[in-house]
Amino acid sequence: MRSSIILLAVVSATPPVLAQRQHQNAVIDLWAQGKPAFGVYAPNERPGPRGLEAGQPPQPAVYTRGGGETLAMNRLYDFVFLNLEGNYDPAAVTAMVEGLRSPKAVGRKTLIVRIPPIDKEGAEVTRARVKEILGAGADGVTIPHIRSVAEAKQAIGFFRDAKANVWSPSNPKGETLAMLMLEDPDAVAQARQIADLDGYSILACGIGSLAQALGGDRAAAEAGAQKVLGEAKRAKLADMLTANTQDVAQRVREGFLALLMQGARADEAITLGLAAAGR
Repeated sequence: MRSSIILLAVVSATPPVLAQRQHQNAVIDLWAQGKPAFGVYAPNERPGPRGLEAGQPPQPAVYTRGGGETLAMNRLYDFVFLNLEGNYDPAAVTAMVEGLRSPKAVGRKTLIVRIPPIDKEGAEVTRARVKEILGAGADGVTIPHIRSVAEAKQAIGFFRDAKANVWSPSNPKGETLAMLMLEDPDAVAQARQIADLDGYSILACGIGSLAQALGGDRAAAEAGAQKVLGEAKRAKLADMLTANTQDVAQRVREGFLALLMQGARADEAITLGLAAAGR
């Protein structure tokens, strides 16, 4: 009898998050509960001056297995965002995957990789990169600067060609994350039609790039970000946005489901966000 009571106590002590987990990518389970996930940009590990101080061109970012392992040990992070938009480097993906999957990891961090836009490298190169990144073990790919409904359809097709099991409103058991970013006024104007497309996971507004495209008009860029958020919510897609200590609680209340931090105060911002989300 005593052994049965002890066994019952052990089972009852199982953390509820683990008991409810249905996906390898825990961010998906959070979104199913209407809760936001928090993550950070993978930091550039290149030591010393990076070229700008000496009037030289910027040096490529460096990402290592050790850097990924450090990120994996931080219990605050649900996901890591590896930004390869400016310099595509498949070795960085491999290093980050190995680091994040270290035995020292606290939980399983979702890895999302941003690549150069379709109009920069072409459709065939972008298609090959989506397949290469997912094949290396990343959990998702972000395609930035989507310019139209037609280009959004093309981008979604890259994941289909890679035979990825993409999580989407119509495929709730999927695991791979396909993310599209709208970053200019014409694309934001088509947000409703793009949100209605099937086969992808995250619709986001690149608010910094949009502000730049609008001549620095931050208020108009904020309006664009809110428009994209509204369409993402309607279509039951996740929406990612950058945040900081000043606005993270507001972004949680607004309903962004993926909040991305960077810099020295990233952990502080995530801590505030977790409190605002009741996590």
